[in-house]
Amino acid sequence: MLFTEEWLRQYVNPQLNTEELADALTMHGLEVEEVTTVAPPFTGVVVAKVLTCRDHENSDHLHVCEVDAGTGEVLQIVCGAPNVRAGIKVACAMIGAVLPGDFRIKKSKLRGVVSMGMLCSQRELGITEDHNGIWILPDDAPIGVDIREYAKLDDARIELKLTPNRGDALSLIGVARDLHAVTGAPLTLPDMPAVASTCECKLPVRIEAPELCGRFSSRIIRGLNTAAPTPEWMKSRLERAGQRSISALVDISNYVMLELGRPTHFYDLDKIESDHLTVRWAREGEQTTTLNGREIALDPYFGVICDGDRPECLAGIMGGERTAISDTTKDIFIEAAFWHQTAIQGRCRRLNFSTDASYRYERGVDFATTVDHLEYITKLVLDICGTPETKVGPVDDVVANLPERKPVSMRVDRCRKVVGIDIPLEAMHAAFTRLGFEYAYDEEKGVFTVVPPAYRFDIEIEEDLIEEVARLHGYEKLPDRPPMARSAMRSPAEERRGLHALRIEMAKLGYQELINFAFVPEKWEKVFSPSENPIRLLNPINSDLSVMRTQLVGGLVDILKYNLNRRADRVRVFELARVFFRDPEVADGPFDVKGVRQPMHIGGLAYGPAADMQWGVPARQVDFYDVKGDIERLAAPLKLRFVRETIPALHPGRSAGIYLGERRIGFIGEIHPRVAREFELPHAPIVFELDAEALTSVPLPSYRVVSKFQPTHRDIAVVVPAETEVEVLFDAVKRASRKDPRLMCLTDFRLFDLYRPKAEAEAHEKSLAFAVELNARGEEALAEEDVEAAMKAILEALESTGAKLRA
Repeated sequence: MLFTEEWLRQYVNPQLNTEELADALTMHGLEVEEVTTVAPPFTGVVVAKVLTCRDHENSDHLHVCEVDAGTGEVLQIVCGAPNVRAGIKVACAMIGAVLPGDFRIKKSKLRGVVSMGMLCSQRELGITEDHNGIWILPDDAPIGVDIREYAKLDDARIELKLTPNRGDALSLIGVARDLHAVTGAPLTLPDMPAVASTCECKLPVRIEAPELCGRFSSRIIRGLNTAAPTPEWMKSRLERAGQRSISALVDISNYVMLELGRPTHFYDLDKIESDHLTVRWAREGEQTTTLNGREIALDPYFGVICDGDRPECLAGIMGGERTAISDTTKDIFIEAAFWHQTAIQGRCRRLNFSTDASYRYERGVDFATTVDHLEYITKLVLDICGTPETKVGPVDDVVANLPERKPVSMRVDRCRKVVGIDIPLEAMHAAFTRLGFEYAYDEEKGVFTVVPPAYRFDIEIEEDLIEEVARLHGYEKLPDRPPMARSAMRSPAEERRGLHALRIEMAKLGYQELINFAFVPEKWEKVFSPSENPIRLLNPINSDLSVMRTQLVGGLVDILKYNLNRRADRVRVFELARVFFRDPEVADGPFDVKGVRQPMHIGGLAYGPAADMQWGVPARQVDFYDVKGDIERLAAPLKLRFVRETIPALHPGRSAGIYLGERRIGFIGEIHPRVAREFELPHAPIVFELDAEALTSVPLPSYRVVSKFQPTHRDIAVVVPAETEVEVLFDAVKRASRKDPRLMCLTDFRLFDLYRPKAEAEAHEKSLAFAVELNARGEEALAEEDVEAAMKAILEALESTGAKLRA
């Protein structure tokens, strides 16, 4: 919200300087983001009059002017502005003047003609960016007066940074109300006398969607001069508030919006073809063209104002191009409506543009004053564009569904407890009185009951009233007290570890953490995920980021590409975050959304050399087994199983599913060469993704007696078909160790050698050699026959899988 101090002081004028005024607003809830002057510092510029103007003899664009600057002598000034002419009042920089940017005006010669000053544009004075010509002043501007004094260029421009709940402060009178409540200075609101109708002109409005439009006030005015110029005072206030002057009627609409917080719209009455307007929700397949020239495809998500049954305007957002006013408009239809907040919120995001009107309606606009504001607009229109032939129709006020302002109660004791200080009862009375709230106080119960005004949509619960009391009492009066709370140390459960422990372990393994958006391009889901129906966003912040992710790999690969483009050669990254799946069994809850499952996953990516460059380790690219080892360290003490699988986007011969017991918790693999080419990667990275929750449960340490006897070591080598997975043999021995008493002494069983014959005739087989460790569990050492029995049991288990003892 941007406005000038002079404009604000028209309504409330406290005895505070600019700095004190800004501080008062900030310390009482309306944060002042910036205070600047209308124009930057400059000196030596006065109001002057151009007496004569002739073309320069040696130039096709320069003019030689004689200027009266109030010094008693006529000054000759050479000017190149296209709009300079005799008889106008201008801003003249005298010799010795210093303009913004430390530009000093000196006596000079331009194409052989002496120039004794400079006629200035608004951009040269730092007021606006307008550089179409010199700044032409009103005819009544006094000659010789300093331009800073005449044009009030030392006036302060105040910019507020408002919170979304304070929609009432998006207007000058809203800010003035708050400043009145803070300082107690008298509040003067604009006079809004009723304008008598002089004809019976009326255009009926039908509200078919009361949940969209609660009130629609309108009026017809005929016989206007819409080409009339905007008054200088209004034009100046608009420009200093960041609004560009367009035409008289548009400027009036913008001025009322800034002054009263009331968005309005003017229709060219002659362009309305039907005998009525209809307010309803749009239908599928309808279209309309808005004032910014965009053709909008409509659906029932949007509200519309229809010319008969044809959509013309986007309700509460923007008017239609077909019925827009122009300089030739004579008859107008004025709209001052109330649109429900929920009917406007989110619509502009779908359209990828925002308007001042929708920005206010989303936060709530006063629904009780549409008629008063319409009378005020009518008066401005008649004062600026009225003619002797002007006819004014009666106000047509259609009320369909106004919000109910329910009383809100505030307990005095509760207020003091929340704020933390003993606020006097008189201060509470004073706060509500200055805010203009209707209230009653029950002395027996110590309870205030407040009826929120129509312009304060943020007053709904007890805490809202407590906030009003606290901010008007003064935040600076709150004492600095450290919070006092009893704390108790709670020992973590031994069988669980937090997700942060996984982060720490990944950092130890050399991976850096990423934080990516949860919404991703749909292309990533098609490439990296088997899910064919990801959750789509209704209002994506970017057309590419249109679905909720079901995997983390896409974001990791994207960050890899970003780093490779910046000459990184070794990348290790991971992300611990939520993914999103459709699941009709999920119910609504405090941390759940109905129909959406949101598990925590941890994903990682490794690319480039297996180790940093050094003399002690041969250089090689990271491979499947390097990352497999990292995953096993991450999961420890849990024991994972890796089972060969074909996974989308991964190399079919270098990928595996990851299992914890019989439950599949993730996958690991090398990116498919096709995908690597698609993402322009020189080499295929290794990626993995795991269900993080599955890794948080860890087994409790269990006591096992250490044998006092030396272990016995044996080797056993078997031949198996080349396609046999080693995991099959491990599983067979593990099952046997649980059932066969001969294997009670088995303490370790591991693979230590793999041999593939080079001869083609034997290429269908491979040889696996296992190291076996046996030890006594009781008080007696193992006998040789016990060892032989255990080895026989192991061989039987291996043979059950199709293995044969190597000769």
